[in-house]
Amino acid sequence: MCRWLAYSGSPIAPEKLIYEPEHSLIDQSLHARYGVETVNGDGFGVGYYGERELPPAVFKDTKPAWGDQNLRELARHVRSPLFMAHVRASSGTAVQQTNCHPFRYGRWLWMHNGVISSFSRLKRDLVMAVEPELYPSIEGSTDSEVMFFLALTFGLSEHPPAAVGRMVGLVEETGRAHGVERPIQMTVATSDGERLWTFRYSTEHRSPSLFHSTDPRHVRRLHPEVFTPMELSEDTQVVVSEPLRDLPGLWIEVPESTYTTSERGRFEMQAFRPAPPD
Repeated sequence: MCRWLAYSGSPIAPEKLIYEPEHSLIDQSLHARYGVETVNGDGFGVGYYGERELPPAVFKDTKPAWGDQNLRELARHVRSPLFMAHVRASSGTAVQQTNCHPFRYGRWLWMHNGVISSFSRLKRDLVMAVEPELYPSIEGSTDSEVMFFLALTFGLSEHPPAAVGRMVGLVEETGRAHGVERPIQMTVATSDGERLWTFRYSTEHRSPSLFHSTDPRHVRRLHPEVFTPMELSEDTQVVVSEPLRDLPGLWIEVPESTYTTSERGRFEMQAFRPAPPD
């Protein structure tokens, strides 16, 4: 399993979330409290959108995040209105740069915590369902990247919740065909640079943990000694694998079988259901 965070709001330096909180993503890479593994040291990645209409930048490496000076420098000097960060604990695939999250295709970023059970048995059938034009862009060997390209195949750019629903439906259908009882568990974040979607789902309804931040105005009223207006703009939204700070009223757990949408200050949660693929 892995740990990740996704931010949407006014531009900030990623170090505000990756390094500064007492239970920052760097701390989680060594001392995760909600994951299966305590240490997430099989690589890391950051994907972020800038001010220009360009594809997002991605920086990732196979080294543990806690000792990478380049990550610290980048997180301090870059400012972004929407970024993702991920620390990896491999579920069996190789520790290599192409297997580190987030994954990128055009304007889209994708990262995942969880697993496709018995992926080696299901992999051929799942990969064969990827659109032929997309297949050459698959660079690594993870189940997470295959999930991304299946979602792209099923229309991620047109309707992300429906596309992810069809992806999950295919994984579960393929799993059943191969005798895998609980094919998938996941928390996923994906973005086109304008909007951010996150998903929490598993076949057995025991998904990895996921939390979202509360309304920034409410947080500032509760904790004026911690958060300044500059740190939490009105449209700020943060979604995390586990809380970054132990402050009452700051984090709300995303329910099972739920997806969230963040867009220009609007935040919604809705029920998520797999859909049979065409």
